[in-house]
Amino acid sequence: MNAGANVHTGSVTIRALKLLETFTAERPELTLGELSRRSGLPLSTTHRLAQDLLEWGAIERDELTGRFHVGLRLWETASLAPRGLILREMALPVMEDLAQVTHENVQLGVRDGHELVFIERIRSRDSVPILTRVGGRFCLPATGLGLALLAHAPIYIQDEICAMPLDRYTEYTLCDAGALRRTLAEIRQSGIAISDRQITLNTVSVAAPIFDKGGTIRAAISVVVEAHNSKPRLLTPLLQAAALGIGRMLSPYSIHTAAKDDFRTDAVKQSADEYHH
Repeated sequence: MNAGANVHTGSVTIRALKLLETFTAERPELTLGELSRRSGLPLSTTHRLAQDLLEWGAIERDELTGRFHVGLRLWETASLAPRGLILREMALPVMEDLAQVTHENVQLGVRDGHELVFIERIRSRDSVPILTRVGGRFCLPATGLGLALLAHAPIYIQDEICAMPLDRYTEYTLCDAGALRRTLAEIRQSGIAISDRQITLNTVSVAAPIFDKGGTIRAAISVVVEAHNSKPRLLTPLLQAAALGIGRMLSPYSIHTAAKDDFRTDAVKQSADEYHH
């Protein structure tokens, strides 16, 4: 393959990744023709790449419908991403404790550029329905997790986002650069982020940043509650205790983690009485 052949179509690797990118939560299964149209690749190229991806296990084909979907082997490989798997393993016991105490939705997320990526989610039985999914993305300013992460992101990231046109989901969504900067300053001072009805009118998200032992922000944890029945400020000690517990298990300046300690639940449970009363 010569370099000129790649000018408009990209390398084989890029084209294969472009094909995988066509699968979404809304369209998890696609025909060969849909793969071609959504990726912008010729049908012959799509067919050839699909065969390679099938052989490796990156995609699979339903024998009944003939449609393609993401393969189990790709999920197996993706699950090894350090910012996903290791962080999730460390945080999950603390998240379970927090969900048990609050009886609400608990979420964990990391920043990827200008976006929030959800790493884990625990939904309590009678909690308010939420739109998020593990692996899903959202713009940072509209969510509690995103605000907590953005408040401690590098200044240039904050400047870039404040200069961007921001999506408006409800009348309460933060879209003004000045208001967003003031909100980020308040979050840094209080240590807690509150997204009040910014995504849907019936939810409030309260989040705390998670710092590793070296003081580097690594993630954020949140509780999502129903707007009309929320006690966001009462969630502050619970979330900060949970964030501290997870952070104590994270090694500084590394994707790896320190040995687990026994912190896990004590601080969360000690803060529970105030929330319920």
